[in-house]
Amino acid sequence: METKKKLPIGIEFFSDIRTKGFYYVDKTAFIRDLLASWGSVNLFTRPRRFGKSLNMDMLKTFFEIGTEPALFDGLEIAKDTVLCEQYMGKYPVISISLKDVSGPSYESALKRMSSAIRKEARRHQYLLDSDRLRDVDKETLNVLYSLYLEEEVQEESLYILSEMLHKHYGKKVIILIDEYDVPLDKAYQRNYYSQMVNHIRVMFSEALKTNVNLEFAVITGCLRIAKESIFTGLNNFKVRTISDVDFAEYFGFTDIEVREILHYYGIEETYNKMKEWYDGYQFGQTEMYCPWDVLHQCKEYGEIET
Repeated sequence: METKKKLPIGIEFFSDIRTKGFYYVDKTAFIRDLLASWGSVNLFTRPRRFGKSLNMDMLKTFFEIGTEPALFDGLEIAKDTVLCEQYMGKYPVISISLKDVSGPSYESALKRMSSAIRKEARRHQYLLDSDRLRDVDKETLNVLYSLYLEEEVQEESLYILSEMLHKHYGKKVIILIDEYDVPLDKAYQRNYYSQMVNHIRVMFSEALKTNVNLEFAVITGCLRIAKESIFTGLNNFKVRTISDVDFAEYFGFTDIEVREILHYYGIEETYNKMKEWYDGYQFGQTEMYCPWDVLHQCKEYGEIET
């Protein structure tokens, strides 16, 4: 009897899905379409649990210098050999998630923000040994390794890291920011919204506005925060919400993808029930299912390993 792939419930790392025997719904054509129509800054807003974090990690894995090309073998993007030759593994990448930046006060949220930034800075600590950075560069960079990053340091942090990566590699940097709206939502609930929105506005302005080290940026979140509050003055800023036709099929599962999943696990008879319960979203003109719901129901119906 054939051993079926495991259901990727809660798996957010692309390499884990590709190397540890998980089922993968191929969304790599997202890379092709992003490159075909990208702006300097690209914002995608989708509901929770629609695969935003996995897509962001997939982008990081594809673009980052030192990636393993075999992770994309057999996937849609691998068919475009010219694009892969030009872009795969060719860029330094800054990838940060703000999903845990919250707290009962602004000060406590800043501590969580500091932790998120330091985590990404540590991933690039090889820069401290770079022979392409001057001593003054390394002194500036060292600030990002402090036990706590002060408010002003946080606001400059993504720019500083992008500048040092650009100098080290001689290549402009891709910046990925996942769950950008979580700190703002939590701040609104805890009555320190004005402080947090100003903090993130300055941070984004430093990193994304007239940053000569930036190739492009992708930002995800659940909420569309008013452009005037966060993204003021950004050039070539593109927003893709659930009402947009472009990129509609890349977050969540399409009807065809759900049918393929059910067929793979031998539970096709559950399709009508699955459609009745979970086919409640329309992105652009495409009917979409929440991956979290579909995968959990597959587990329940098919007693499938996760």
